[in-house]
Amino acid sequence: MKIDKRIIPLAIGGLGIGTTEFTIMGLLPDIAKSLQISIPEAGHLISAYAFGVVVGAPLLIGYSVKFPPKKVLMALMVIFTVFNALSAIAPDYTTMMAIRFLSGLPHGAFFGVGTVVAARMASKGKAAFYISLMFTGLTVANLAMVPLVTYIGHIFHWRWYFAIVAVIGLLALLFLKLWLPVLETNKDSHFMDELKFLKRKQAWLVLMITGIGFGGLFTWFSYITPLMTVVSGIQESRMAYVMVLAGAGMVVGNLAGGYISDRLSPEKTCVLLMTLMMVSLTGVFFFSEYQGISLALTFICGALSMSVAAPINIMMMKAAPKSEMMAAAFMQAAFNIANAMGAFLGGIPLEKGYSYNYPSLVGVGMTLIGLVIAFRYKTLYGSGSEDKNKMAAERVS
Repeated sequence: MKIDKRIIPLAIGGLGIGTTEFTIMGLLPDIAKSLQISIPEAGHLISAYAFGVVVGAPLLIGYSVKFPPKKVLMALMVIFTVFNALSAIAPDYTTMMAIRFLSGLPHGAFFGVGTVVAARMASKGKAAFYISLMFTGLTVANLAMVPLVTYIGHIFHWRWYFAIVAVIGLLALLFLKLWLPVLETNKDSHFMDELKFLKRKQAWLVLMITGIGFGGLFTWFSYITPLMTVVSGIQESRMAYVMVLAGAGMVVGNLAGGYISDRLSPEKTCVLLMTLMMVSLTGVFFFSEYQGISLALTFICGALSMSVAAPINIMMMKAAPKSEMMAAAFMQAAFNIANAMGAFLGGIPLEKGYSYNYPSLVGVGMTLIGLVIAFRYKTLYGSGSEDKNKMAAERVS
């Protein structure tokens, strides 16, 4: 299969974003020791980045909608590259906190604009697949770059991690300049106009599916290391291979989700994937003590964690036809809320003294709520539902 080279710059940008977002988790002890802080304090650097994502997504999109998408993406990647480079030389903890917040600002906006650009470049019937190609960079980051850069950071110095991310950012800038086409923009759009989609019930249903239902998988992923080492009995030294297995699942699931969505419809695909998420998390709860099954579930859960990205973004674009970029940016904020909610709610049974397979049981409940909302969305706004609503209205009149 020939890959459209126009999508490659977006995938490289996603590779850089995925590498900077997830590598830091494995280098927290190194950073804490170097900056003379505790590991929980170092963990606040993750929160600072996530807060930057939530704040930056709507703000940067809102003030850039009048500009050509190519220029916007390049500007966002400049911000991303500069602040990751500065992270490599940050002298102290306070400075690093500020820089990590600023590094997170372009994250959601980049994927917001990139999602719309990918859909516009796609031929008819391939929009979801093109979006999944953009997110391939994010999944490859989890599969290859995160383990590699974590290793380099351990062996040499954690500052190399940020330097490598900055280099990826420069590559993304180069290919954005060379290969991304110039697309038209809506110069009449205004910030407040972009936010009008929030008045629509359809948009809020998609955000709730993402923030609640998708958060179920983060109850599993947030505590995957103690789950696999304590419950499944895998040696801690082999956790790097477990994470590669999860990353491989993400790569496969991301592409499969886009492919299936273009054929079944995004709404049907979302319902199917939410159902599979609930089943797989149930499996984690009951069968994690069996090492072989636990490893298989790691691949499956990894695949499901990214498979929903393309169909759910298509659903959101349908819900906000005149402000797709802002809506896509809000989706990135919703994914980060899912991350935070999954980690927080999944930790409650652990605080009560239950085993590390219990967070997944919380995840089952969250995913069930997401599934109910997804069914509701499919009934109201799925393929053919609009025609049925129109016919019903005509009969009444």
